[in-house]
Amino acid sequence: QVQLVESGGGLVQPGGSLRLSCLASGFVFTNYAMSWYRQAPGKERELVATITTAGGGTNYADSMKGRFAISRDNAKNTVYLQMNSLKPEDTAVYYCNARVNGRRYWGQGTQVTVSS
Repeated sequence: QVQLVESGGGLVQPGGSLRLSCLASGFVFTNYAMSWYRQAPGKERELVATITTAGGGTNYADSMKGRFAISRDNAKNTVYLQMNSLKPEDTAVYYCNARVNGRRYWGQGTQVTVSS
């Protein structure tokens, strides 16, 4: 079955960086675009970034442009989210997402806390 397992979250100071990873299994990874979402306490889940199958196309939410970078390694079935210049408002649970055969799948999420 489809599984998405995120890792790499943690506590970081404002201005710091983190790299999140999402290991995918149970489907042909190279055939599907991948996305990262996040959900802050009391807020709706929002799209962070999307990457196309071969990685040639990326799309970001406006507030993340220039600070976050999504990438993928198709040989490792892994999608990454490099987050730089982190702000307290980036604090959230970050989720990996794939839409496979019309159904949306989520990982368990990884907590990112930006605080001094």
